[in-house]
Amino acid sequence: MYAVIETGGKQYRVQPGDTVLVERLDVPVGSQVELDRVLLVVPDSGPPVVGRPLVAGARVRARVIAQEKGRKIIVFKFKAKTRYRRKQGHRQRYTRLAVEEIQVSEVKANGP
Repeated sequence: MYAVIETGGKQYRVQPGDTVLVERLDVPVGSQVELDRVLLVVPDSGPPVVGRPLVAGARVRARVIAQEKGRKIIVFKFKAKTRYRRKQGHRQRYTRLAVEEIQVSEVKANGP
């Protein structure tokens, strides 16, 4: 079974046992998170369930493994002939999640 979830404006395909790096969630390390923005659930047997826009009653339970920073990105602004130069660094913050289970409560397959 796998699901497609949305968090931080991005979509991720997850299944139990996966680790996924998502945009920072303000949750302490070691705690559990329930992600309820589930867009698609594909069970091991049977047809996939597509949400309109979300799958009703579906949740993904995950545990926070770490709060991390991404690699440094250099933002450099420059205008020719005017002595204008600005250099700035940026490191995006991420949360690493370990997906534990996908909970689906009486989800019916949607027709076309």
